[in-house]
Amino acid sequence: MSGIYPQLTCKEVKQILKTLGFEPRPKTSTSHEQWVKKENGKLFKVTVDCPKSPFSPDLISSMHKQAGVSKKEFYAALKK
Repeated sequence: MSGIYPQLTCKEVKQILKTLGFEPRPKTSTSHEQWVKKENGKLFKVTVDCPKSPFSPDLISSMHKQAGVSKKEFYAALKK
């Protein structure tokens, strides 16, 4: 992956989601975490599977789309 969009760790993705206003749902018995945010009457839900960290470009693409932001906005939230 290029230097502009490097792989992300679970910790980095969680930081991004917090910056974007997401909150974790209570954990269930699976390794998947659900992060949610309600904005303008719409519910956004992002699934994070930490055992797959560092995340592949495909998983990062899926997460930024679930979050309702562009890849550029997703990575920019890491720097805030």
